[in-house]
Amino acid sequence: MKKILLSVVLGLGVQGVSAQFRVNNREDSPLRKLQFAEVAINNLYVDSVDEAKLVEDAIRGMLDKLDPHSSYSTPKEVKALNEPLNGNFEGIGVQFNMMDDTLMVIQPVTNGPSEKVGIIAGDRIVSVNDTAIAGVKMSKEEIMKRLRGPKGTKVRLGVVRTGIKDKLLFTVVRDKIPVHSIDAAYMIRPGIGYIRIGNFGAQTYDEFMESLDTLQKQGMESLILDLQENGGGYLKAAVDIADEFLERGDLIVYTEGRMTRRAEYRAHGNGKLAKGKVIVLVDSYTASAAEIVTGAIQDQDRGTVVGRRTFGKGLVQRPIDLPDGSMIRLTVAHYYTPSGRCIQKPYKKGDNKDYAMDVLNRLKSGELTNADSIHFADSLKFETLRQHRTVYGGGGIMPDYYIPLDTTIYTRFHRELAAKSIVIQANLHYVDKHRKELKKRWQTFDDFKQNFVVPQSLIDEILAEGKKQKVEPRDEAERQKTLPYLSLQLKALIARDLWDMSEYFSVFNEHNEIVRKALELLGQN
Repeated sequence: MKKILLSVVLGLGVQGVSAQFRVNNREDSPLRKLQFAEVAINNLYVDSVDEAKLVEDAIRGMLDKLDPHSSYSTPKEVKALNEPLNGNFEGIGVQFNMMDDTLMVIQPVTNGPSEKVGIIAGDRIVSVNDTAIAGVKMSKEEIMKRLRGPKGTKVRLGVVRTGIKDKLLFTVVRDKIPVHSIDAAYMIRPGIGYIRIGNFGAQTYDEFMESLDTLQKQGMESLILDLQENGGGYLKAAVDIADEFLERGDLIVYTEGRMTRRAEYRAHGNGKLAKGKVIVLVDSYTASAAEIVTGAIQDQDRGTVVGRRTFGKGLVQRPIDLPDGSMIRLTVAHYYTPSGRCIQKPYKKGDNKDYAMDVLNRLKSGELTNADSIHFADSLKFETLRQHRTVYGGGGIMPDYYIPLDTTIYTRFHRELAAKSIVIQANLHYVDKHRKELKKRWQTFDDFKQNFVVPQSLIDEILAEGKKQKVEPRDEAERQKTLPYLSLQLKALIARDLWDMSEYFSVFNEHNEIVRKALELLGQN
C-alpha cells in the first residue's frame, strides 16, 4: 500500500498508477444511465457528433462538480505535463527566446547535443530541416515541435551568427535533455547557502543533494530554502527532501481519505541538514508538495518560515491512466502536516472560478499587504511538536515572520512594458549586440554584481519603444518609481544571459524583502 501511495502526485505532478474497478451493470445503475444517454446522443442526435469528445466532455463535467484539483487530461496534455516533472525530454538542448520572430539561443545546455556541434549563445536558428522558422510568424509551440524528437534522430539546423556572412549549417543528433527543478544554488553570504526549488520532480532530490554537497564544500553552515512560487509536484520528492532536515522517526506528513487508509511518512534520521539554521521562504504561490516540506520543518520546529501565507493545497491526487493515454487525476485523500493540520483552503464543489481567484481576493482584502487582515478561527489552532508554538490549519501555512507585499515597486507602467515583451526584447538586443565586450569586461560574476550599471541608453530605448507602443507612465512620479526596479530586472537578465539562473537570482535577491529578512534572522544583512 505504501509503495503505491509513494506514487501519489501533488500539485502539478502526474504519474501513472494502474487501477481496477468493479462496475455495477444493473439496469438501474447510474453507469447504465450514462451509457444509455451517450448511445442515444451518438445515434439519434440531429447533427453528427464527435463521440470521443462527447465522452471527454462527460468526464470533465463529472470532475468539475468535485474539488478544484480533480481533472482530466488528454494524451497530448499528459505528455506535456510529464516533461517538467520527469526530469528530461528529447531534443537539441538549447535555452532560447524569440527575438523579432527569430529563435535566439540564450545558452546551449552544457555538454548537450547543440553545444557538441558548435552552436553558441547568440546564434539565431533560422531553419529546421530546410524549413524556415524565422520571420514567418510560426508559433513557439510549432518551432519546439520541429526541434524536439526521439533520441538518436538527426535534425539539420540553419544558423545565422553575428560576424559571419553566410548561413551556417549544423546537423544535431537529438538526445535526452535534463529539465532542472533547482532554479538556483549559491553562497548568498559567508557560511549561508541559498537553494531555490522551482518544483518537485523525479530528479529534484538528486539535484538538491548535488547542490547541497557543492555548498557544504564552500563552507555552508546555514541554509535559506526558497520555495516561493513553487507550485508542487511529486510527494516522494518532497518527503525525501524534508527527510534531510529531521531526526529519525520524525513525522513528515500523513495522508488519509474515505477509501484510502492512513499512510505516514517518517524521517530516517541520517539527513545532511539535521544541524544548522534553516529558513524557508514562501509566498501565496507556494503550494502542495512545497507546503509539505514547509509544514514539516515548521511543525517539527526545525526551522523558521518567512514570507506570506501559502496557497493552501492539501488534497492528494491519484493518477488513473485511461486506455487511450489520457488520464484522470482524482482526489483520493487529504494530507496532514505533523501537528495534524490540513492546510487545504476552503472551496465550494463545482465553483472553481472563485477558488482560482483566491490570490487576487487576498490582495483585494489587504492580506498580502497587511498581516492584520488574516484571521483564523480558534478551531483551526494547532501546536508545533517541540516548542508548542501556535500554528493554524484550514488555509495555507502562515509564516513565522510575515513580510508584506510592496505593491509600489512593480508599477502599472512596468507591468505593461513587460507584458508587451518590450523589456525582454530590449535586453536580448543589448546582450546580442554587446556580448563579446561584456564577456571581456566582466570576467567574473562577483565583479559584475558589484560594479555593473545598466546603461542609460538601454533604459532610454525601452522608454522610447514603450511610447511608440502607447505604453507610457501616467506621470513623472510613476516614471521615477519604475526606473529602479526596471534597472534591477535588466541587470538580472543580463547576468542570466552571461552566466545562468543562479546569477540571475543572486542579483534579484539582494532587493527581495523576504530574502533580506531571512538574512537578518541569520545575523546578516
